[in-house]
Amino acid sequence: MILFYLQETQSPSMNPILKLIFIIVLLVTIASVVLSRLYIYFEQVYAFKYKKPFFLNISISKRSLTEKQIIILEREFNFYKILNVKEQKIFRHRLARFIANKVFIGREGIEPTEEMKTLISATAVMLTFGFRNYLIDLIDKVIIYPKAYYSQINETNHKGETNPKLKSIVFSWEDFEQGYHIGDDNLNLGIHEFGHAIHLNAFVNNDISSKIFRQGFEDLINFLQHHKMVREDLIASKYFREYAYTNHYEFFAVILENFIETPKAFKSQFPKLYAHMKQMLNFNFAGY
Repeated sequence: MILFYLQETQSPSMNPILKLIFIIVLLVTIASVVLSRLYIYFEQVYAFKYKKPFFLNISISKRSLTEKQIIILEREFNFYKILNVKEQKIFRHRLARFIANKVFIGREGIEPTEEMKTLISATAVMLTFGFRNYLIDLIDKVIIYPKAYYSQINETNHKGETNPKLKSIVFSWEDFEQGYHIGDDNLNLGIHEFGHAIHLNAFVNNDISSKIFRQGFEDLINFLQHHKMVREDLIASKYFREYAYTNHYEFFAVILENFIETPKAFKSQFPKLYAHMKQMLNFNFAGY
């Protein structure tokens, strides 16, 4: 008994206050993990039912564009002009973040200008405006050529490409500009290539926006597979250029051009296909 008493008095005991703090921290940590898992579960259920996340925009600090970038955006980018004041504010913040998040590289003597950075980035922000995760993590470099360039990989001239291995998206500036000079011909290099980037990005990421896109794309393909007459009407109408029928990736990129540039015609001719596109992009603004 004497030995036990000595051992008990010599062994240090935890301070009651520290012990209480430890227990509180442990309980808070466990509660945070449980709540986080519950939130993820319920948001997925909500997203698959309503085709959108619980919320789209959250930011601790707002990013701002330069005065020059704002002037370019307001003068050149039509989509921005038709957004309401609140949406324009969100668009500017997202655009500033996107520009800061990517490296812009010029080739063949070209130096990326503020106009190039602003308009190329605005295209990406437009297409992901219904996403919560909008930075397209698949790419971290934007490479700009003055005009169509020769690809050593395919041994042919390219106007643009998306290269996930190099985490790059590439544009011929001449062809990118042309896509915006004619805004209703359903030919837009920027929209097309960022369509590929968004498509590929959604299949390598697991955020809620990617999940909604993947489910929407699967629903879109299933709809076409089970409606032969719709497929025949698509081809017969010639509303979508023939390149759309190369594969699933080109199909999405091409119809995305039509969706953005001529939404009224798209909705009028193929309302169910239009509805699928709107859902998978969560595109509920600017009259779409």
